[in-house]
Amino acid sequence: MTRRAVRQKAWVPKRPQVKGRLRRTPDPADGRYSLAILTDAGWDKVEATAPGHVAEVRRLLIDPLTRTRYKHSCERSAAGSTAP
Repeated sequence: MTRRAVRQKAWVPKRPQVKGRLRRTPDPADGRYSLAILTDAGWDKVEATAPGHVAEVRRLLIDPLTRTRYKHSCERSAAGSTAP
């Protein structure tokens, strides 16, 4: 879910909403915000798109790295993920 001020609704995607992949609802905790909620159709789209997205990220970011740079990147990433 995404919290956005009502005055910033222009930033919330409209195309997914029109296609039934996203719905908006007022935030019950704070009326100044709107919640963007992924529908079942939206989640289906995420799942269908994920394999191609992963392949493209691998092609652009991982494959060009040498084995040493890849290992270094993994180590730095792991070190950052354990920070409190």
